[in-house]
Amino acid sequence: MKPQSETRQPKAEGENQAPGPADKIARTPKSPGVYLMKNAEGKVIYVGKAANLKNRIRSYFSEASSRMDAKTGVLVKHIADFETVVTASETEALILESNLIKRYRPRYNVILKDDKRYPSLRMDLSEAYPNLTVVRKPKKDGALYFGPYASAGAVKQTLKMIHRVFKLRKCRSPQVKPRSRPCLNYQIGACLAPCCFHVDQQEYGKIVHEVRMFLQGRTPDLIRRIRAEMKEAADSQDYETAAQLRDKVYALEKTLEKQVAVTTDFVDRDVFAVERSPEKAVVMLLKVRNGYLQGMRDFLIKDVISEDAEILGAVIRQYYEQNPAVPAEVLTYTPPRDRELYARWLSKMRGRKAVIHTPVRGEKRRLVEMAAQNARQRLQALTEEENSAARLLGGLEKRLGLDRYPRRIECVDNSGLSGTDLVAGLVVFEDGVPKKSLYRHYRIQGVSAQDDYACMREVLFRRFSSGTGEEKDMSLPDLLMVDGGKGQLNIALAVLDELGLSGRFGVIGIAKKDEAKGEPEDKIYLPGRANPVNFQQHTGQLHLLQRIRDEAHRRAVSFHRKRRSSRSLHSALDDIAGIGPRRKAVLLQHYGSIEAIAAAPVEELAGLSGMTRKAAQSIHSGLSGDKP
Repeated sequence: MKPQSETRQPKAEGENQAPGPADKIARTPKSPGVYLMKNAEGKVIYVGKAANLKNRIRSYFSEASSRMDAKTGVLVKHIADFETVVTASETEALILESNLIKRYRPRYNVILKDDKRYPSLRMDLSEAYPNLTVVRKPKKDGALYFGPYASAGAVKQTLKMIHRVFKLRKCRSPQVKPRSRPCLNYQIGACLAPCCFHVDQQEYGKIVHEVRMFLQGRTPDLIRRIRAEMKEAADSQDYETAAQLRDKVYALEKTLEKQVAVTTDFVDRDVFAVERSPEKAVVMLLKVRNGYLQGMRDFLIKDVISEDAEILGAVIRQYYEQNPAVPAEVLTYTPPRDRELYARWLSKMRGRKAVIHTPVRGEKRRLVEMAAQNARQRLQALTEEENSAARLLGGLEKRLGLDRYPRRIECVDNSGLSGTDLVAGLVVFEDGVPKKSLYRHYRIQGVSAQDDYACMREVLFRRFSSGTGEEKDMSLPDLLMVDGGKGQLNIALAVLDELGLSGRFGVIGIAKKDEAKGEPEDKIYLPGRANPVNFQQHTGQLHLLQRIRDEAHRRAVSFHRKRRSSRSLHSALDDIAGIGPRRKAVLLQHYGSIEAIAAAPVEELAGLSGMTRKAAQSIHSGLSGDKP
């Protein structure tokens, strides 16, 4: 959104320095808008909104320190300058604030992690025969999205239920692709097979509507509707249809038995509560649909200097930006900041009235207390996990004789086959937890044969060769582990010595146990020590290192397979005249393998989307080895 105007304070005439805060505050308008607080380096450290910019900014500098909340007290100490952006309304200020927070990611704003890592179900109603697909990043493309779900397992369980009860199209392609014969789903009566037969779109649309009701938590309404249809079929002596509807009702009732009824008024609600410790805060979300608890989500907030009201407001705004399915009511354990403004924004997003309410008694109060109790339990579990990891890493520090606490551990592993497609994977663990955003993979460029030492040397040079040994977004580790034992360890030490990084962090090597020699455990080697470290009394520490090693191995092997698969596909299809990326994608999506494409008749190939008979003949000839 483009702001109406932006207040930038010019230097006073005849002066060489910028005006102080008091001068800038005096010139700030009493209008709604957004303000950006900056530190001495000019970096934006906080973005806020206000109905009256002058009053809000004055409050930062005029309140007594004893009356300031913790966040404001810390923030004011770092403010060196500010800017303001005037907007036409508070709602515009809310939207602009959100955009600026995404752009600058300020230190003192509450920022949720991107929801793209959580799976959702997508249904495109613009298709003739819509189906459900699993996506990680919802888009504003006009399709319906259900979720996000807490795990991939929850999505699979939901899809399994839908595919068992409803005859929705099961194939993953967004559009129906013609087939010469239907798949097994049609044979067992689980799909109408629109890929092979004419299916009445009105009949299919009824199935889509039922699936939507199920995913929206309206299962009781759906059961009542199907019961009425079952009675109607029985009255007309269509007993086969009545039996099918009876089985569908039974399956839905079994699903409903597993759900927990938490209200009696059957209203859709989201329930939020905050629980905090000195180090972190947890926001718990209960999703109640049609009176039933449909699921729970928790959000970890590491910024704990903000008040609960600000944390709740920030979570509500960011959550519904990513998940625009707004319920009729949003209940909170404590009132969020700018509650009425958020309620108006949610109502506009929903297209109907939405309220934000903090109940004090009754059934709704019991709901928010349930959310608060779950938040406390989640916070306690996180604290116990962190304490356990801290004890484990502290013991590992002593066991390995490290000079520093191994908060950040990196591990490198190579992968290749007969000297081809040589690659390496690097994984990062922080506080005993994978940091997948910092994972790296490398294509080995300077090694022409299967030489693990040369590969390790190249990877470590590329990882640590800058002046400080720090890649973009990659600081130095506290502990580097290389897979391969003494030889790889010596290569790592030589590379770090050559780069001037010796002694900057710990280095160890890990090698698999030799069962033929009766070795009881994997071996951990330290620099300058001939024998491996004995972990027989400290198996938890060894298991952590093994887990990190296995993750690095998985990363390297999966990248190697991807490279090898890409090379084999290129040799098979990309050398055929007339077959570009689009046609190749259509072929692979439809048949799944080069062997299946080669076995397909020319007429069938020519019938695919975007294909011609000439191209089909080229494919047939190219894959069979005959000249066209």
